[in-house]
Amino acid sequence: MVDSNTNRLPLEGVRIADFTWAWAGPYATELLAFLGAEVVKIESVKRPDHARTRSLSHGLSNRDLDKSSVFNDLNLNKLSLSLDLKQPKAIELAKRLVAVSDVVAENYRPGVMDKLGLGYDVLRQIKPDIVMLSSSAMGAVGPERNYAGFAPTFAALGGAAHLTGYPDKRPVPLMGSSDLRSASTSAFAILVALYHKARTGQGQHIDLSSTETIAINISDSILDYIMNGCVAVRKGNRDEIMAPHNVYPCKGESRWVSIAVATDEEWQSLCKAMSSPSLADDERFSDGYRRWCNQDDLDQIVGEWTANFTDYEVTAMLQKAGVAAMPTLQGTDLYEDSHFKFRSVATEVTHANVGTRFVVGPPWKFSATPARIRHSSPMLGEHNEYVLGGLLGMSRDEIAALEEDGVLS
Repeated sequence: MVDSNTNRLPLEGVRIADFTWAWAGPYATELLAFLGAEVVKIESVKRPDHARTRSLSHGLSNRDLDKSSVFNDLNLNKLSLSLDLKQPKAIELAKRLVAVSDVVAENYRPGVMDKLGLGYDVLRQIKPDIVMLSSSAMGAVGPERNYAGFAPTFAALGGAAHLTGYPDKRPVPLMGSSDLRSASTSAFAILVALYHKARTGQGQHIDLSSTETIAINISDSILDYIMNGCVAVRKGNRDEIMAPHNVYPCKGESRWVSIAVATDEEWQSLCKAMSSPSLADDERFSDGYRRWCNQDDLDQIVGEWTANFTDYEVTAMLQKAGVAAMPTLQGTDLYEDSHFKFRSVATEVTHANVGTRFVVGPPWKFSATPARIRHSSPMLGEHNEYVLGGLLGMSRDEIAALEEDGVLS
């Protein structure tokens, strides 16, 4: 499915049977599709991916299964095979697809694929070198293996929600970003397993816990408790060492700039940029420790200065002075940002039902094997004939009989 006039993509020739749904699974396989893998998404009208009908983060809902912008964002470059997995014939077709695939990916609750007759022990009998990713909320083993979970619960049980927010406020769940962190970890794990397979000829089963993918990102807090008995707490935008280290108000409605000062030299540069060189000699802020101890006063002084300028003006002044500063961009700002535009972070894609929209493309730039968006997300069952006829060698009459029996629905 790769255009012949382009450089060979890194994963060209790799086929993935994709049983994933929601966010945490589909974004993982989308990343691999950006790299050239042929990803066949197995789904059904009777049990569609809920990203086709609603988004828990955005509050959007659709009755038309082929008109979801959220689904389009998460399933670019993929193919769609519609199979009602409650029917034995559909299970047999799924097994035949696995037989000509390199990877199987799923993010159901543990045990669901086994109940369907598509567990790893069965699939490796069909394809001994198959790589299978099973991503779930808590992993496939352990006392909490059967817990259901979505992004906010990953953040809660993974410890990140407890550390996110302000000291006097409630914990803040991370919503969809937790799914995407889990997905990136899943894609990495699949690549490692494929590399191992290329070296040894051996497949393997990957048991991935989405909650653990969040927990490993706060490993410093875990280690601090293990080694020192210290329990990390919410601290807003402040740092354990650096000060000033916060977001500060700027001209305009809800406009903010992030500023972080790591050294005495950077602090002196900030004071000069603020046209307040004498501030560097203030006893309260004379070194890093004193600045950290007097952050309330420091944040008020810096905030009163930033309020006189736009976020981009503050950024330009401080970056020129060698101080880390950036506007706190909203979604619209990201779309309009000249640097993001230059790097083509957002790319226009035309979908037959969704229309022409900007989507977020591959997060990397390769010099020799450029990852890219080749086509929009698929209509449900759009590639039934290609998969069944082209990959599995079935005749049109056989495919028509499957449609009549309701297997392809």
